[in-house]
Amino acid sequence: MVKIYIDPGHGGTDPGAIGNGLKEKDVTLAIATRVRNILVNEYSNATVRMSRTGDQTVSLSQRTNDANAWGAAFYLSIHINAGGGNGYEDYIHSNLSDSSTTAQLRNTIHSEIVKLIDMPNRGKKKADFHVLRETRMHAMLTENGFIDYASNASLMKTSAWLDKAARGHVNGLEKALGLQKTSSPPPSGSTLYRVVAGSFTSRANADQRVAELQAKGFDSFIDIYTQGGVTYYRVIAGSFADKSNADKQVADLKAAGFDAFIITVSS
Repeated sequence: MVKIYIDPGHGGTDPGAIGNGLKEKDVTLAIATRVRNILVNEYSNATVRMSRTGDQTVSLSQRTNDANAWGAAFYLSIHINAGGGNGYEDYIHSNLSDSSTTAQLRNTIHSEIVKLIDMPNRGKKKADFHVLRETRMHAMLTENGFIDYASNASLMKTSAWLDKAARGHVNGLEKALGLQKTSSPPPSGSTLYRVVAGSFTSRANADQRVAELQAKGFDSFIDIYTQGGVTYYRVIAGSFADKSNADKQVADLKAAGFDAFIITVSS
């Protein structure tokens, strides 16, 4: 099994960058959770651990110590940029050469992300970031657009873009790490049936619902979207290509005491 450590940047008392009605900590978690779900559901030889699964405060040392103790093969830190730029870029540690294995892995992942992310490619860079310096495995950090750049932020507010950003990361990990598919994703343009187990204007309430679902054995993630100038946190408790499976999930959730309904999205 290939151990992949996914690190959604910031969280809890550290919101990260803020702009256009968004907080970096929310967007990174939305992408990271999708990456985890795809890896777990579609690959036979990938095992995943996350630095946080909700809006928790986790120090940089806690993140790297956890990944090192777990024995991860690859560390993927997901971030959103700020500072007036536009587009996607990623980083490996500044001490690594362009011919290093980490650099070659990053090259593969980078090329797959830029195919789907719908933003200008700002290139492959190096830095002395803690999560790149203190990890004992191959590590890279992705900066998925600028939260203070209006057109980038407008993408971040859509489920479709979050799905594409996550899929780009996963496609890169598959090629770079030799991940093996257990099933193929639904063909482009097909309908997916998502089960919604709550929609909130408060992130804290959404986090509470995720915790309640987890306590009853249901995996879920928070989908962030904006409508009429209001940001909503929608709790997704399943995404299915077959409506009968979505119907069953709704029935199971209702039997466990949760309200749930189905929405359709195009893959």
